[in-house]
Amino acid sequence: MAGVRKIPQRQCVGCGQMKSKNNLLRVLRTPEDEILLDATGRKNGRGAYLCISSECLAKAKKKKALERSLKAEISNDIYDLLAEQMREAEAAMARQAEKGDGNRIE
Repeated sequence: MAGVRKIPQRQCVGCGQMKSKNNLLRVLRTPEDEILLDATGRKNGRGAYLCISSECLAKAKKKKALERSLKAEISNDIYDLLAEQMREAEAAMARQAEKGDGNRIE
């Protein structure tokens, strides 16, 4: 008998809302101490989740929530790079919403 598959939930460090893992972006600190966005959600390292929203990134920066979650200092240059990647993800999500391809970004 096939049961209903459970959808993993994660909390956005910016706004604090619980959402399905598919609707969040994972910010990752690699073992080499690089900070980057992990679109696949499978890369090795310490991760924190953000809504696909520039506002949530701004809130996380203001509260230093990403630094706390990743246990690393994050420079303004990295925040600028994350903001640029976030805008690209927002645009990709808007394109998929127009096509009607569901919630997952690629």
